[in-house]
Amino acid sequence: MRQDSSNDPAIDSTALEEITEVVATVERTQREESVDEFVALFREDAVWTTARGLVLTGRDEIAAFTARALPGSMQGLGGTTYEVSDVLFIRADVAAVKVRQVYASDAGVPIEADGEGSPLYVMSREAGRWLLTACQNTPVAA
Repeated sequence: MRQDSSNDPAIDSTALEEITEVVATVERTQREESVDEFVALFREDAVWTTARGLVLTGRDEIAAFTARALPGSMQGLGGTTYEVSDVLFIRADVAAVKVRQVYASDAGVPIEADGEGSPLYVMSREAGRWLLTACQNTPVAA
C-alpha cells in the first residue's frame, strides 16, 4: 500500500490505523445493513456519488437514500470486503483513501458477475475522528 506523506511529522502516526478502521466500519455496517451506523460515518455536509452515478449531498440526503437502498441489498453478499489499498495525505487532517471492494457471497466466495468496486473516500479529521467527506464509488471496468 502506498502511503504518500506518511513520513510527514505533522501527520499523526495513528492516522492510517484510524482511517483503516473507518473503512472496516463501512464494511461492517454495509454487511449488517446498519443504516444509522453507516450514515454516522459521514460529515454533515458530505458528498457521496453512488456506483450508479447518483450524487447525494449532505448527511440527510445520504441517510434518506441509504434507508431506501441498504436494507435487503446485502442478501447473498455477506462476504463482500473493503480493503484500503492506497492513502494520500493531502494534509495531516485530510486524506484521499482508495479502497478495493470485492463482492463476495455469504461464504466469502467472490462473485465474478458483480466484479469489484473501486471507491475513493476523501476523509477529514473532525473533532478527533476521521469522517467520510467526499466519496465516489466506481465499478471496476471489465
